[in-house]
Amino acid sequence: MRLFTAVLPPDDVADHLDAFLDVRRAAADLRWTRADAFHLTLAFAAEVEEWRLDEVLERTAGAAARRTPFELRLAGGGAFPHADAGKVLWVGAPTSADEELEALARGARAAYATAGVPVDGARFRPHVTVARSGRPARLSDWVKLLDGYAGPSWTVDEVAVVASHLGEGAGRRPRHEVLATVPLGGH
Repeated sequence: MRLFTAVLPPDDVADHLDAFLDVRRAAADLRWTRADAFHLTLAFAAEVEEWRLDEVLERTAGAAARRTPFELRLAGGGAFPHADAGKVLWVGAPTSADEELEALARGARAAYATAGVPVDGARFRPHVTVARSGRPARLSDWVKLLDGYAGPSWTVDEVAVVASHLGEGAGRRPRHEVLATVPLGGH
């Protein structure tokens, strides 16, 4: 199964970002992420054997217990691999949260690795994907627009372990199934 550990923005935060994007979506031929699918990935594994899931969950809970809740807001934007020929448009997290997010990502990735699950991606870049393009596209105007975005802040007090079922969601997009949420600080 495809599995990821992520920070999920609360509904009001996701709705705020969705409303900001909503009036602009018609202006671009992009596949837009639904608000209920917004997430900030800490660790991703393309293939997890089901028998390893309990250990991933247990080790993720242990890693989360070693962190404390912190404030986060989504703000600014960018594109992967770069704005002039991007395939992924994203909203970022201000650098004030970098240390906490980096620590969460290290813990989540270590939880997978210790459970014998290889993690995809070598570099962690905190972001929430808001749109994708099927081919490289000039996204620099969108990045400039997102640079002006600043969402409401919230307290990150848990992380979620989520299964991603390709092609099972609306419009043949992935369907995300939250398998567990684990609190930061062990509460």
